[in-house]
Amino acid sequence: MNLKLIVALVSDEKTDAVIDAARDAGATGATVITSGRGEGLKPDKTFFGLDLTGQRDVLLFLVAQQRAREILETIAKAGQFDEEPGSGIAFQLAIEDAEGLKTQAPTLLEEIEAQL
Repeated sequence: MNLKLIVALVSDEKTDAVIDAARDAGATGATVITSGRGEGLKPDKTFFGLDLTGQRDVLLFLVAQQRAREILETIAKAGQFDEEPGSGIAFQLAIEDAEGLKTQAPTLLEEIEAQL
């Protein structure tokens, strides 16, 4: 089974919208790692030494290769990555092999077969 890992780094207020959009586009699940910190091209200002940057969440989606690009584009649109600076970034990585997908495998296989 050809899989892709989509990694999305999003501001925490956009997490739910991005997950919902990814599910609507065909993602069968997500892993959320909360309370990350990100820094863009220009670091955010501090106030008396306190960091003013918002929290970031790391979202991980393991998806069928055939649906990966569509899901990635849907995530970017839901997160408004191109409209709002600092709102997030997403990318995909090839996965050589994976275990623990027994409950998701039938759905992933259906998606792959539908693409053929």
